Amino acid sequence: MSSNRAVDSASERPIGLALLGRLMRGLAQSPRYRLARRWYHRHETLAPPLLFFGGVSWDVLTLQRIGALLDNVVLGLYLLLLGGFVVLALLDRHDRPLPPSLQALSTWSVGAIQFLAGGLFSAYVIYYTRSASLTTASLFLLVLVALLVLNEWVWDRHRSGYLLVGLYFLAVFCYLTFLLPVLLGTMGIWVFLTSGLLSVGIVTGLLIALRLQGVFARLRSFVGALCMVGLLFGGLVTFYVQHWIPPVPLALQHVGVYHDVEQEGSAFVLWQERASPAGLWAQNGEDPFHYAPGDTVHCFTAIYAPTALQTRVAHRWQRYVPSRGAWVNTDRIGYQVVGGRDGGYRGVTYKEHVSPGRWRVSVETADGRPIGRVHFAVVKADSSDTPTATPHRYP
Repeated sequence: MSSNRAVDSASERPIGLALLGRLMRGLAQSPRYRLARRWYHRHETLAPPLLFFGGVSWDVLTLQRIGALLDNVVLGLYLLLLGGFVVLALLDRHDRPLPPSLQALSTWSVGAIQFLAGGLFSAYVIYYTRSASLTTASLFLLVLVALLVLNEWVWDRHRSGYLLVGLYFLAVFCYLTFLLPVLLGTMGIWVFLTSGLLSVGIVTGLLIALRLQGVFARLRSFVGALCMVGLLFGGLVTFYVQHWIPPVPLALQHVGVYHDVEQEGSAFVLWQERASPAGLWAQNGEDPFHYAPGDTVHCFTAIYAPTALQTRVAHRWQRYVPSRGAWVNTDRIGYQVVGGRDGGYRGVTYKEHVSPGRWRVSVETADGRPIGRVHFAVVKADSSDTPTATPHRYP
């Protein structure tokens, strides 16, 4: 019986493992490698958080924007490597036999997982923060902080299996939530659910492979791991339905309220008044908009979307009613966003006959998912305090 599997003629092992074995043997003969390994084992409790923040810092310095090909490739490679090191860590902790090359590589699994998890989740937090106000994105910042708090638990022998599986599921799900809209050119609940179901399938396949290798060998532990994946999936869907997950891959690049907006060629001219510091403080930190009868209030936004993505967004105009202690909707005006422009797709809505008081315009997706918001205070203008509006070009 013949086999088409490529093998190394000398060792009768797959070529990939043979090459990895040669690499690890070469490194083992290097004095610098042995020194690094001794330092790592000597400071093993300190190395994981340092490597975690190393991954975060690397993202801050190198990450470009959602949809960038290089970023997607790098994060995809991170995801594959993270899955490989999670498998190595679980096999090693369950005393499963490994080839010598993989046994040597598993020595670095703790630090590698920390670095890769730091790189992935910091990228996700950066993307989510760009896609919404800090209030919404703070939920994902809390997830990142929780990972740091759970750092010691991840490496507990009795609990690490479930937590590592949960960590990897979240990493895969978050990656697909912004990759699929880029590939499909659309976004919404069905794209989000597809991302989740694909993530469940990937991690379930990984769990089955680990079970065949003796990890999660007991049915109870295997079902427990599947239940964790199901609970995380259900939790993220709940977050999405409640609008607690920012609408990646959209990113608000500019939002402002102006007296007039004119298009000149490929650029927009924005007419904005200069308010005094006293005026700002008098309006509780909200920009004053001096309004006279016949004036028009314009809201201008620039929203980045990856190439080929088309979706609808809306400006929700709201006025604060002190007697009710609530924001009341006055208008919701939508328009189409087409991706691919680095400076963002520019759109403007306007409103006439506004009354003095506190106002805000929320920028949101067609299903009401918030992207950003601008606050301003309408002040009745008179001849003595009306500032001159000055033009600013937005390319």
